[in-house]
Amino acid sequence: MDIKKYDSITDADLLQRYYEDKNNEWLGLLLQRYTMLLLGVCMKYLKNEEEAKDGVQQVFLKTINELQKYKVDYFKSWIYMVAKNHCLMKLRNKGKYTTEINEQLLSTPFEETDKNEYIVKDNTLNAMAIALQQLNTEQQQCIDLFYLQKKSYQEITEQTSYTLLQVKSHIQNGKRNLKILMERIKQNER
Repeated sequence: MDIKKYDSITDADLLQRYYEDKNNEWLGLLLQRYTMLLLGVCMKYLKNEEEAKDGVQQVFLKTINELQKYKVDYFKSWIYMVAKNHCLMKLRNKGKYTTEINEQLLSTPFEETDKNEYIVKDNTLNAMAIALQQLNTEQQQCIDLFYLQKKSYQEITEQTSYTLLQVKSHIQNGKRNLKILMERIKQNER
């Protein structure tokens, strides 16, 4: 399968095709798009290249199994959470708690600040993923194409049925709504 010719197809379209005909090639295209993201997530948590590569394979298998059972609307944030949860479970099963205690005893204040920044960024990403799923379909699609897939307004109009004015409106309103939703999510966490 020539993956280049499928570059212009959105994640949502690939998922829809997968749900319609259960052809794993659609899922394979999606997973190829996010292999580097998954490797990055696994490296962040597992801090070992071989374990990270193994983690990516485990996430692939889990994705194949889970997508047969559940309907996923926003693939990128969903697979990010699957990878993160996989890594956290792996660390938990490995007895990471004793390592964390030792790291806390040995860490310098700078390292603590660094860890806190990662935690804040991680929480922000989680809030954003949740908030994105709460946007209406048009806003979600335009935000995804513009910010995550780095498409221009013109490319978005060509890829969707929206006019240029609608695309700009969906992005502007989506951005505003995303900010409001993220603030609500953060308020609920306190």
